Amino acid sequence: MEYRQLGRSGLKVSALTLGTMTFGGQGKFAYVGNSDQSEATRLVDIAIDAGVNLLDTSDQYSVGKCEEMVGEAIKGKRGQVLLATKARFPMGSGPNDTGLSRHHLVNACEGSLKRLGVDHIDLYQLHEWDGFTPVEETMAALEALVASGKVRYIGASNFTGWQLMKALAAADRAGSARFISQQIHYTVEAREAEYELVPISLDQGLGILVWSPLGGGLLSGQYRRGQAGPEDGRDFAGWKEPPIRDEARLYDIIERLIEIGEEHSVSAAEVALAWLLHRPAVASVVIGANTEAQLRTNLKAVDLRLTDSDMERLNAVSKLPLLYPYWHQALTANDRLGAVDLALLEQYLPKSNAF
Repeated sequence: MEYRQLGRSGLKVSALTLGTMTFGGQGKFAYVGNSDQSEATRLVDIAIDAGVNLLDTSDQYSVGKCEEMVGEAIKGKRGQVLLATKARFPMGSGPNDTGLSRHHLVNACEGSLKRLGVDHIDLYQLHEWDGFTPVEETMAALEALVASGKVRYIGASNFTGWQLMKALAAADRAGSARFISQQIHYTVEAREAEYELVPISLDQGLGILVWSPLGGGLLSGQYRRGQAGPEDGRDFAGWKEPPIRDEARLYDIIERLIEIGEEHSVSAAEVALAWLLHRPAVASVVIGANTEAQLRTNLKAVDLRLTDSDMERLNAVSKLPLLYPYWHQALTANDRLGAVDLALLEQYLPKSNAF
């Protein structure tokens, strides 16, 4: 296993994180998995044996059941793992049982600690933005949780660029704890994060954790152009994340993943995961699994080294068109682009005939 520094913190995390959203199967999360306790514990043990040291969950997953199962699965192994969980979404029917208010965050943290059966959370993440709560209140609440010892580090998830920078600025003004990471959706097919979120991570020292790195299974190689997908796949289950806006492009990417996989004698899924591990600022890729076989296949991705040619071929079928003002900067300001700018723009510069 490879270990990477998480943002500007001193924390080292495994390049692959075990995502646990498939544990529990309660409510809408039955669409993505329903591992029982025995299977969940087995998956956790396999991941730990492979060197995975970060487990990711959320109070929302199966309405708390997932956290309970994670807590049970790590009994006797707490010293071997870092625990990441999240808060923001409803955990009750009351008007204050949701959001990023001080009231809800403190209650949510206490609830997660109890369900996990631990005295602290290693990485506490804001699961989504809350446009009602002043960001200063949210960051102050997180600082209080860190100061109390209940939380070691904090992160964000699913924020826009301006929302992320606003939260970081609030923390900096107050001299309080700031995010060390952001957990985002990012795949070789869904590259929107490269416009703002990846450059912000580089500039602000945030480690990227990637959720749904196979696009809900779409990039696993099981879905092929003109063929029916697996009967237990996302379309049959009713899970519609992430949205697909260009089906032809999707299948072009899948075919390239399969092609490169065959050249390396690995699966398309391993290539898709390895592509992410080659991208700037990515600290860890969150992999989930419904079966032991899926997990063992995904774990092998950390050993796959893609060549420059592999990356260029994947880029050729997947890079997005430049939005304004990026295309204007690439055309007119490329004499003074810094390393952060080039994280996005280098592949589009005029010398590459990208336009």
